[in-house]
Amino acid sequence: MTFTVRDAVFGFLRDAGVDTVFGNPGSTELRMMRDWPGDLTYVLGLQESVVVGAAAGHAMGTGRAAVVSLHSAGGVGHALGAVFNAFRDRVPLRLIAGQQTRAMLSTRPFLAADEPATFPRPYVKWSAQPDRAEDVPGAVAEAYRVAMTPPRGPVFLSVPEDDWDRAAEPVALRAVHHDFVGDPAGLRAVADALSGSRSPCLVIGPGVDDDGAHAAVTDLAERLTAAVWLEPLSGRSGFPESHRLFRGFLPPVRDRIRAALAGHDVVVTVGAALFKFHVHVDGPFLPDGTRLFHLDCDPALLARQPVGDSVLTTVRAGVSTLLTLVSARDRAAPPARPGVEPAPVRDPLDAAQVFDALRAALPADAVVVEEAPSHREAFHARVPIDRPGGFLTTGSGALGWGLPVAVGRALAGTRVVCVVGDGSSMYSIQAVWTAVRHRAPVTFVVLNNGGYEAVKQLGRRLSSPATPGTELPGIDFVALAWGLGCPGRRVRSCADLPDALAAALAADGPFLLEVPIVDAVATAYR
Repeated sequence: MTFTVRDAVFGFLRDAGVDTVFGNPGSTELRMMRDWPGDLTYVLGLQESVVVGAAAGHAMGTGRAAVVSLHSAGGVGHALGAVFNAFRDRVPLRLIAGQQTRAMLSTRPFLAADEPATFPRPYVKWSAQPDRAEDVPGAVAEAYRVAMTPPRGPVFLSVPEDDWDRAAEPVALRAVHHDFVGDPAGLRAVADALSGSRSPCLVIGPGVDDDGAHAAVTDLAERLTAAVWLEPLSGRSGFPESHRLFRGFLPPVRDRIRAALAGHDVVVTVGAALFKFHVHVDGPFLPDGTRLFHLDCDPALLARQPVGDSVLTTVRAGVSTLLTLVSARDRAAPPARPGVEPAPVRDPLDAAQVFDALRAALPADAVVVEEAPSHREAFHARVPIDRPGGFLTTGSGALGWGLPVAVGRALAGTRVVCVVGDGSSMYSIQAVWTAVRHRAPVTFVVLNNGGYEAVKQLGRRLSSPATPGTELPGIDFVALAWGLGCPGRRVRSCADLPDALAAALAADGPFLLEVPIVDAVATAYR
């Protein structure tokens, strides 16, 4: 039997458990899409960054590398902001981009990508355009293995459009065993420091959630009676936020991190980037006398850390080993985390009232996707996430991630509540159409404060109170939703909020709730 490149590639994808492909098609992808297999669902996004974001949400929901079809140079260019987020947030994606016919490439034809393997770097783990058509299936298999090997992340393959009909041999799926345990001496040093510590502290990053290590990390914290923080601007949660040992999210400013860690003689980061700063402040990285250790699977991340000793290990394997090595001892529990008073009920609404209402109405099994940068601190204070995989956001900062990630995560099989700012939503509002087309169970809650408030806040910090280009008046999100086929409703007052939120959460399929708000006290990164 004669196989084509198309036969071999789709056969490999089936063997790897792929049942969904996310894409936005163009002419250089038509031969790949001819005779599309009936067992593969094609999820169309109306812009390439939406396609990548939706695929990322699906990958984080399924734990498998999602497949993304992009169009040549222009489509890849449109997608790169979302690819940047996926790379920084370690989301495994297989990006397959079309390319013009091989015979025309020397003449630089219409739509062709120049140096296609270079274009998405450095924000992919691996990239290639095979020299021969018959090498494409093997490259797809290699891309899969690279994407799924820790630290996981996106990979990129450019395929000339005439390759798909050429003869090729099928390729077999090879297992990728992900876990590896760090150097025994290094883990022993960490365990000894923790066992002898007077006041230990763990800093949890998205690597805990990504590796399914919640239970092990919680056991370790309880055995040590250790305070637990989450890394600054973490893209995921990794510890039950209602737990008595949880202290909150670290701020992305050097002196505030140092102040939060004061009094802890041993700090261990677990799948975390402790020194993720957003504004610069001079001074030491750590309090005097604090010893720091890092546990992570990414050698590049560990090499970049300015202070502390590092152990290269996958998170679950490393923490499980620590549990066999650390000794329990009596320690005073860290002081109770200050509670948050209910927000005053009043008009006009502010974000704190919305978050209080959301916490009361949120289904226990829902996943929350957040992209409301100016309200992030209030959100974390008022909507604690306790279940594994229950929270997603961008840990990298490129806006437009929230809406499509929410859609893709919902398509992976759970109810999603997406809390998004008005400014953020306009980067990827097309994702609402995809949610409608596939009846994704997602509730969009758009906080409309009429501007880029996070930019205004930072402008005030930098003594620039009147930053131009930060006002967004006159956008009707309910009309936008209805225009894309999605039912929507605008909250008119604080009295309207509970019923409106209940209706939005009970909808069969997607629903958009617009909540006009005023900004209370700007607190970001002070």
